[in-house]
Amino acid sequence: MERVAVIGASMTQFGQREDEWILELLSEAALECLEDADVEASELEHLYVSNMASGEFEGQTGVMNALAHDIDAVPAYTQRIDQTSSSGGAGIYAAWQSVASGASELTMLVGGEKMTHRTTGESTDVIASLTHPVEYKTGVTLPSFAGLTARHYLERFDAPRESLAKVAVKNHKNGVDNPNAQFRKEIDEETALESPIVADPLRLYDFCPITDGSAALLLCPEDVAQEYTDEYAVITGIDGATDTHVVHERDDPTVMGGVVESGKGAYEMSGRGPEDVDVAELHDMFTILEFLQMEGLGFAEQGEAWKLVEEGNTERDTGDLPINTSGGLKSKGHPLGASGVAQAVEIYEQLVGEAGPRQVDAEVGLCCNVGGFGNCVITTIMEAAQ
Repeated sequence: MERVAVIGASMTQFGQREDEWILELLSEAALECLEDADVEASELEHLYVSNMASGEFEGQTGVMNALAHDIDAVPAYTQRIDQTSSSGGAGIYAAWQSVASGASELTMLVGGEKMTHRTTGESTDVIASLTHPVEYKTGVTLPSFAGLTARHYLERFDAPRESLAKVAVKNHKNGVDNPNAQFRKEIDEETALESPIVADPLRLYDFCPITDGSAALLLCPEDVAQEYTDEYAVITGIDGATDTHVVHERDDPTVMGGVVESGKGAYEMSGRGPEDVDVAELHDMFTILEFLQMEGLGFAEQGEAWKLVEEGNTERDTGDLPINTSGGLKSKGHPLGASGVAQAVEIYEQLVGEAGPRQVDAEVGLCCNVGGFGNCVITTIMEAAQ
């Protein structure tokens, strides 16, 4: 099996992109990634597109074939990857498999979504369609799951409500230094705690925004990477897992089984453990998810992630394990199909020393991309080239 390297990465401006549609966003990220790696589109053998709902949001399907045409990548093999809000991570897994298996020597992954032209209600309904049909019929949404879980977590583990606000404050602070983040402004705890209630006890600043944007990665075998650059990262561990579709069937609602299992697989493949990770990008669609992923991935014992946040251990400049240096979904934004790819872009830039003012000292990075409320998860471990 080939060792798979990442030799190029890009991320468009996230936010409300009024004048661009999905294909324009995908093309922008793809061309920037190719330029970053100094590779021609005609050299691509496989082209994957991570996208959850271009049909539902725009009435546009076949985006992978259209992208190949628009960037002049014909006749590369194309495939669209849809795994709900973890489509980006699933795309990384598919792109990694294409190179690791020897099927392709040069594979591009582009993730993107166009969402802001729809109302909040319409977007929420599209996203809620990933829930179980029985749950969907009763009006269940992902924010409602988040509120129920957050209330249970806070009461069961005697965690202060302020600890969730600290997650939002931290990620907004990190987002200020990300030029492509949707929200580049700091907030304080009081602002977070006094914002409007969305799903008690969670308030407005506990939730990520609706976002347009795209991100891309270029993958190849490590021995091929050395023909292009000395600065690259290697995917040393990756795994995906599925949890119950019906959330109330889980033995413990504060344990995300897909996170636990995909983390185990990624650690085993890489020969690494939680103690080896220097920087992590976690799927903070809601602030409570940062706690659950920290615990599921072994960064904290169950019920104790909030203590690490309170102690500042996840801060970018002073913490032992900086989390969401990009600003996370909370500040950077969450264009569904792009989010998992953008997580990996941040880890790649940290490992090759291109993160600018967000730069931390890192040799090993991890990203965890969650679909739905933990229904499906992909964990990826990347390491700087030695």
